[in-house]
Amino acid sequence: MEGTTLSADSLPSRLVIDYRNATAAGVGDLDGVTDADLDSVVEQVRSAHERIAREHESQVQLWQDLPDNMALADEIAQFASRARERYTDFILIGIGGSTLGAIATIQALTHPYRNLLHPELRGGPRFFVLDNPDPEKVTATLDTVNLETTLVNVVSKSGQTAETAANFLVVRDAMYEALGPGQARKQIVASTDPESGLLRQMADQEGYRTFPVPPGVDGRQTVLSAVGLLPAALAGVDIHAMLAGARAMRARASSADVRENPAYLLAALSVLSDRKHGKSMLVTMPYADSLFGIADWFRQLWAESLGKKLSVDNEVVNAGQTPIKALGAIDQHSQIQLYTEGPNDKLLQLIAVERYRDAVNIPSPPDGISELGYLGGGELGQLLDRERLATSWALTEAQRPNLTISVPTIDPGIVGEFFYLFQLQTVMAGALYGVNPFGQPGVEAGKNATYALMGRIGYEDLRAELLAEPNDSDSYVNRP
Repeated sequence: MEGTTLSADSLPSRLVIDYRNATAAGVGDLDGVTDADLDSVVEQVRSAHERIAREHESQVQLWQDLPDNMALADEIAQFASRARERYTDFILIGIGGSTLGAIATIQALTHPYRNLLHPELRGGPRFFVLDNPDPEKVTATLDTVNLETTLVNVVSKSGQTAETAANFLVVRDAMYEALGPGQARKQIVASTDPESGLLRQMADQEGYRTFPVPPGVDGRQTVLSAVGLLPAALAGVDIHAMLAGARAMRARASSADVRENPAYLLAALSVLSDRKHGKSMLVTMPYADSLFGIADWFRQLWAESLGKKLSVDNEVVNAGQTPIKALGAIDQHSQIQLYTEGPNDKLLQLIAVERYRDAVNIPSPPDGISELGYLGGGELGQLLDRERLATSWALTEAQRPNLTISVPTIDPGIVGEFFYLFQLQTVMAGALYGVNPFGQPGVEAGKNATYALMGRIGYEDLRAELLAEPNDSDSYVNRP
């Protein structure tokens, strides 16, 4: 509202969802969700809404409370304010939900080349992430940072994740050797379980500063906890405004009405598109480089939460819709050809930005190059958004369902809205699929196999099984 300054606590929801082109009205009954489809899940959504509320009251779905922890936000902001003055480099060590949310936030809300900026312009330490245990990346990171002025944040609820533990042990050893154990301990922060786990044990033993990974919250839903807030604050993000945006979306998404609640609407459109119209893939395609990290974060949230073999009734369902990330307009020149003319098995959710934070006018072309004259006098953000409109039109003409989520601009409140919206969308989608959106049994199998192959005590039988080769295995190996 012009002339009015809104406080963080009074921030209203500002996302707009246009879903006509995902419905029969846009792409026909065969490919679009019909009114009858939505009517068919009204009571299921209402029942699931009531169950979610009951579970929240019984301390199960505690992720919904994360936007309210102002005491933690204040503590993190104070810590980050001092750290931004002290440290030149910051290494975040984790994987999956321990890093993707922080990456998405910092990518969305800071300078795209902030690591290259002069320290006075950067407003905080350079940001590095060690997630994959790639020896080349780890070595390159340690070669790049100044360990004397580096802050390390290791994130793991249990401390048992092999990739995170290995990367941390390497960095910890480098810090201890370069600085001495006493000083190194002061420059290591652990985000972990408040009471138990290997990382908690190590942090208590070594005297590391700690922040809590909230109990009762899956790792992929911790972006609004210290897991995501601490790195964001160290990069200068207004985490209070981000939490206010999440609260605004929570208030808006409080209705049990599938057409009124934006999270439930998106969940229903996705699941119905999959189950009734053969759209087994969900593409998230922002038209802003800064929002690409949110598409990446959402990809993990959707895949791990909904890709389940068993239903809540213990029946084999092999549920889930494959999430894909794309970036407009770059992927108009790579993926859109497939999406428009290949198999009609995708629902696309485009993200539009009404006002980019920078405006860049397009100059007129040189004399004699009249074919480019249509660009002169335009503006880059205008071009990018019209690319989105053109993509939506082309998809709709080809009867490929798509919807558009529009934001007025990109700021901390909007990012907070996205995080809460997509989390609630995922929880409701789990209810519509009839699966438990929490836990990750498919991931655990791979974790256990890794433990066995690396020689962890207690996994000897599995190790023997994994290393035993079939008699004919050499017949299936192609060698030079």
